[in-house]
Amino acid sequence: GDKQFRRIRALLCSGRVAIGGQTDERERYIAPTVLADGLPSDPAMQEEIFGPILPIVVVANVDEAIDFINARPRPLAIYAFSCDSKVVNQVLERTSSGGFCGNDTLMHVTLTSLPFGGIGNSGLGMYHGKFTFDTFTHHRGCLHRNMGLEALNALRYPPYSQQKLGFLSAAFEIKRRGMCTLL
Repeated sequence: GDKQFRRIRALLCSGRVAIGGQTDERERYIAPTVLADGLPSDPAMQEEIFGPILPIVVVANVDEAIDFINARPRPLAIYAFSCDSKVVNQVLERTSSGGFCGNDTLMHVTLTSLPFGGIGNSGLGMYHGKFTFDTFTHHRGCLHRNMGLEALNALRYPPYSQQKLGFLSAAFEIKRRGMCTLL
């Protein structure tokens, strides 16, 4: 509501408004805005915006861009654009993020065949189709041992002896069935 509008409007002070910047508090409207000449320490670069503001940070080259990304918490998504696929692959291989698009935006959100989600501070879990089911499903490893053979387990408990060690070594070399059920 009003609090969110004021929070986003305050981010307009992060650098110079290059495009947009118009606001209407009564309508809670903020025009799509591009901010230039911002600093990494500016508020728009320190928090998730969730609004129509795009801050631009100028870097000298791809290495500097990758270093900039890696110096911060892992982002929800990285979008890399280049006519040279080696550059896109370099960004993909040298960074970590929830999702990645090369020469496109948001397609990873629309394709249910790709998992969508964050990593670290940008969120946990993957969503879309079966990925959503798996995210909210706990795959629990279960074993139920047959107590009828508990006498054989005496080898597992102290006091240990050379004879027990010999029996254990022999037991682990043989695959047995019927002693445990994996659930």
